[in-house]
Amino acid sequence: MMDAVAMTNERNQMFRDLFSGKTPKRVPVSNPATQDFAIQYAGLDLAECQWDLTRLEPVYDKFCQDFFTDTYPGGSIRIPSHYQILGSTPIVMSSSGFMQHPEVVGLLAEEYDDFIASPYDCIVEKVLPRLFTEFNGAPGKVAMALAKAMRAQSDDLAYLGTIRAKMNAKYGYAGIVGALTEAPFDFMADFLRSFKGISGDVRRYPDKILAACEAVLPLMIKKGTLPSPGMLGYTFIPLHMAPYLRDKDFATLYWPTFKKLVETLSGMGQNVQLFVENDWMRYLDYLYELPENTIMRFEYGDAKLVKEKLGKKHIISGFYPITLLQTGTKQQCIDKAKELLDILAPGGKYWFQADKSVINFESKGPVAENMRAVLEYVYENGTY
Repeated sequence: MMDAVAMTNERNQMFRDLFSGKTPKRVPVSNPATQDFAIQYAGLDLAECQWDLTRLEPVYDKFCQDFFTDTYPGGSIRIPSHYQILGSTPIVMSSSGFMQHPEVVGLLAEEYDDFIASPYDCIVEKVLPRLFTEFNGAPGKVAMALAKAMRAQSDDLAYLGTIRAKMNAKYGYAGIVGALTEAPFDFMADFLRSFKGISGDVRRYPDKILAACEAVLPLMIKKGTLPSPGMLGYTFIPLHMAPYLRDKDFATLYWPTFKKLVETLSGMGQNVQLFVENDWMRYLDYLYELPENTIMRFEYGDAKLVKEKLGKKHIISGFYPITLLQTGTKQQCIDKAKELLDILAPGGKYWFQADKSVINFESKGPVAENMRAVLEYVYENGTY
């Protein structure tokens, strides 16, 4: 067996080939489970471990030993400490220890004009105090809360980065780095107007939505820009609202600024990975227009049709249903992986990822055993 350095070099080359449109030596494989799953798999309390990150190194070591993957598994973008310090309402920890995103309204409908005039100022002056209780009060109090939260987040990320470096060195994972941003319309929905609010605005204030998306686009580009764009990095963009829009509203309100976002990031020399949430089958012709080798991880849809319409230009991923890991036999889970390999791997441009993340480990269920079998099957049989 190769040593870790050789494995990293081989995996790096696989992803360089994949992201540049070449056919790698085999299909790259990513474990769909998150840090939440890894903690539960290790038999530890989810909430306690997220508050005490010093307990995570053996959690990750066991996770990496037991499940094959080419990329570092189990990352988390929602660490509770700084959210708690800021009095967060949009991101909160549930009683079970999972970090959740409730429906919130950060921007009132009558504040669209203020937002369009200056998105950054409006976010700082109106939205943040509405969503984070510690941003209300005297300037000194607000500054202290912000300083404590930034220090907590910095310390947490640094510690998690140390664990990641150790696991990469030990298990030879690909050295992929990432950034995160949102389509402007999704940003307006997620933390500003809410799902319900934006759905009503589409009919009442379409012109204001369009202007707001244009206004916030530079912030979304900045958020999604890697410090050093390169072939082993990508910007991750989860796509939320498009399946809930009428075709004409998607075409006029969602697509223009989303397309500009992807084109701008791609033009900087960095890869873009889309999480194509829900069912986008009616929008495949739009997705085809995006820059070549855009990575598209699909949740639902017709894999054969996607391969036919997009597979020669773009990198296809996703489709593997994590619900099958809970409900199916080991053979049924492997058969589904084989089916997707047969459909998506020919001709290249395929990366094995599941249709969504696995966050909940049930000790009495078959998820871990089935997931292990699927990952090993794709590794051993994932030829193009």
